[in-house]
Amino acid sequence: MKYYLIAGEASGDLHASRLMRSLKNADSEARFRFFGGDLMAAEGGTCVRHYRDMAYMGFIPVLLHLPAILHNMRMCKRDILQWQPDCVILVDYPGFNLDIAKFVKAHSQIPVYYYISPKIWAWKEYRIKRIKRDVDQLFSILPFEVDFFERKHHYPIHYVGNPTADEIREWKASHQPSPSSPPAPPSPLTSAPPRIIALLAGSRRQEIKDNLPAMLQAVSPLTSDYRIVVAGAPGIEAGYYSRFLNGTGVEIVFGQTYALLSQAHAALVTSGTATLETALFRVPQVVCYKVPLPRIAALVRPHLLKVKYISLVNLIADSEVVRELLADTFTVDNIRCELQQILDGPARQRMLQDYEEVSRRLGDQCAPDNAARIICTLLDNGGAA
Repeated sequence: MKYYLIAGEASGDLHASRLMRSLKNADSEARFRFFGGDLMAAEGGTCVRHYRDMAYMGFIPVLLHLPAILHNMRMCKRDILQWQPDCVILVDYPGFNLDIAKFVKAHSQIPVYYYISPKIWAWKEYRIKRIKRDVDQLFSILPFEVDFFERKHHYPIHYVGNPTADEIREWKASHQPSPSSPPAPPSPLTSAPPRIIALLAGSRRQEIKDNLPAMLQAVSPLTSDYRIVVAGAPGIEAGYYSRFLNGTGVEIVFGQTYALLSQAHAALVTSGTATLETALFRVPQVVCYKVPLPRIAALVRPHLLKVKYISLVNLIADSEVVRELLADTFTVDNIRCELQQILDGPARQRMLQDYEEVSRRLGDQCAPDNAARIICTLLDNGGAA
């Protein structure tokens, strides 16, 4: 079978690459063409466009790069029709991918599958009309989405498991020493006390600029008792962080986020997948997310966001497992106070217990394997059924 995949950012590249690997296991004749990144390229096939030429976030960057975005869309649409894949698999990135879905459904009989469903339960719920019209099958990685799509909108979906949980299980298994294996070489993260507080300040420059300075101020009184270590984001050069870290004594590591979380005692985390990763490593955390015009944002939030929480941990648990500081509650004093609560004592133990429920709700299914199996079965049966 011929599979055309579209992923528009680093996380999509990771999840799509694992899905490609699973598709190869399920279909020995799998062929790929894609918009994506280096991880997808490592699985084989033809990369038509790299995601670094597509990942524009926010109103102003999108406006400034609108000609490039429109060019990428035209290229993608033309390339799909020319290659005539057996299916198109969209991976997150809804602003771009929903437009592609509309085009494919209007100009071909190619089935459209969406892996990692758009988060319309948080905002832009009106997109459900486009999903129902243009997407043949939707694959969810968050258990609470089943109720949202099926009960509220009467649109059947597949919950296939959570790939982040899969990846962490795999990482832990590969880093579990066996009795016959030689001792691992010493790592800067595992060398010795003091205990580590991890700072995960986001994956984009603007997030880092907004959140890291307040995080650093909040932990500054703890630098004599804890090692403070920043998880550097992929694609962000070390020089960008130096403007914030110079003179602070705070360390930074790149490409070692899981190793960092496996050793951390507590963490300050900007909302996103990192909150779930932190929970699955059983690291107590405070979620911190700065927004512009915080007082106004606090007033309008109930009218813009359709959910009670912003962190995946709380959304999955459907309760406040971790403290979320955003809008008018995002202050250095609040961050410091909440962090102190989870360094030791009952609040820390309660959070660790609640993490077990989050893990239970996610289940232990292998998301890319499940999705690949369903996709191959659908294609064998005609594609869109």
